[in-house]
Amino acid sequence: MADFGGLIRDSNGGFMCAFYALTYSHSDRNLTPSSKPLSKPISAVVLTNPPPNSPAAAAAAAPAAMFVVASSICSDIPLLKPIKMKTFSSIQPPHNFHSTLFFSYTSIRTQLPSSTRVFFSQEKSDTDESLSVKLLPPTLLAAEKEEAKAVLTLFLKKRGLSNANAARTINKSDPFIDHLLSKLHSKHKTWYLSGRELTTLEIRDALISYLESLYEEHGEILVDAVENYPNPPVKDKSDAPIPPPNPSPAVDSKKVKAVSRVSGIDPAEGNLRPHIAYLMELGMNTDQVRSIMRRFPAFAYYSLEGKIKPVVEFFLELGVPKEKIIIILTKRPQLCGISLSKNLKPTMKFFESLGVDKEQWAKVIYRFPALLTYSTQKINESLDFLREFGVSEENIGKILTRCPTIVSYSVEDNLRPTAMYFRSLGVDVGLLLFNCPQNFGLSIEANIKPVTQFFLERGYTMEEIGIMIKRYGMLYTFSLTENLMPKWDYFLTMDYPKSELVKFPQFFGYSLEQRIKPRYTRVKISGVRLLLNQVLSLSSSNFEEILRKKIMKMQVD
Repeated sequence: MADFGGLIRDSNGGFMCAFYALTYSHSDRNLTPSSKPLSKPISAVVLTNPPPNSPAAAAAAAPAAMFVVASSICSDIPLLKPIKMKTFSSIQPPHNFHSTLFFSYTSIRTQLPSSTRVFFSQEKSDTDESLSVKLLPPTLLAAEKEEAKAVLTLFLKKRGLSNANAARTINKSDPFIDHLLSKLHSKHKTWYLSGRELTTLEIRDALISYLESLYEEHGEILVDAVENYPNPPVKDKSDAPIPPPNPSPAVDSKKVKAVSRVSGIDPAEGNLRPHIAYLMELGMNTDQVRSIMRRFPAFAYYSLEGKIKPVVEFFLELGVPKEKIIIILTKRPQLCGISLSKNLKPTMKFFESLGVDKEQWAKVIYRFPALLTYSTQKINESLDFLREFGVSEENIGKILTRCPTIVSYSVEDNLRPTAMYFRSLGVDVGLLLFNCPQNFGLSIEANIKPVTQFFLERGYTMEEIGIMIKRYGMLYTFSLTENLMPKWDYFLTMDYPKSELVKFPQFFGYSLEQRIKPRYTRVKISGVRLLLNQVLSLSSSNFEEILRKKIMKMQVD
């Protein structure tokens, strides 16, 4: 029997409740406690309703098997022994969760619901060794899970799976879906803590990027890896020797040779090649270097002094933080193969001539490093499209600065069809391109039309929907299940007519739990009447001031 647990610490440093994760045989009912020190700070994300294929759901069906289940126990039991959890080398919960975890003695005073699942991840902390937790609303987690399933389904279909096979894989992959959510929460932790809700596009971009890295790592066995997570279907690739090169095709041989340049190298022995040592000094690990060279073999042969170092130092001079250099090179290693003087700098000058803010290059490159690798023809196609719909030269530069990914969208497959759809709603496409270019990266069938249908089903006309998108360009970037539906349901409990949302569609951009509910509750208790935009858009001080004046006026009357 192995167990681990700990206390969930609240924002004031006090302990809210205790949690355990137990690994045991269904027939084992005895605990032999002892204590171990906590080796890493832990963060926990609490999910409800275990998936049907999860260990918790399977426990009753297989008595002799071993399971990891979440549980809460009200007793003063010191915790037993460490538990080792194995995962893929490349498909891991955040911050090396596969390492051994130790949990110290705790006195359990508060009980979590038995249906609650707790997912743990190690969290780096510069201030203390405490435990932190982010409890997300069950409805939000359920919605995010559906978003993750949709992203994974689309990704698998693009890799050649049929609809039926993709659906079958999704149904067998609940642990991996939970892992995707863990990745999402880890990447956008600060947003969750501040109450910021992710748009569909943000969720898709975060997960697609991660799935692509997994596909590069596992190739054709990715489906097996997904279905069997966290247990590898084959021996972990990081421990396996690089196979001998296949004489055909030539590209496979190049990949093998590239990976072999970093495979099996122990940094402690000091035998790293110069450019590998340099990348590791930047903060890269050998797995990241190995991944880059699998995807882009030429990188293994780049000169440190002639190619890699000049580009890195140039980005640092632009103000790109050192830790983000790693992300940029991982996303687009080709940048190091482009001549700094003949290509990169002239391309940047070209974009600056279009109005890209040169003071913002660090942010632009980090957001979309591929921008500097596109051909002039591809860039001009995007520019011609923007001009066609009335975007001024000044605003073109601002769009490219805020949303450089627009250059990556196909004019005929994405930009023009989306523009024509919004034009059919009576929207000024040029203005929408300037206010929210992210709309043009959405799928018309999967994202845009369902939002239109959502409002039509609730009694709004096409004209009113057009007015809403004109007034709030971000409206279509929000998830139906995660954002629009729950906020609509709460709006129905508020004392406002439906027309108020036409006047103030920005309602959907505020956090339901941290802004809408608290503000409206305050208004209701006060017994006063405020416009919807007054309830939500005012600063805290202005909101309290107008509330005070309304109360005083009501008392005088």
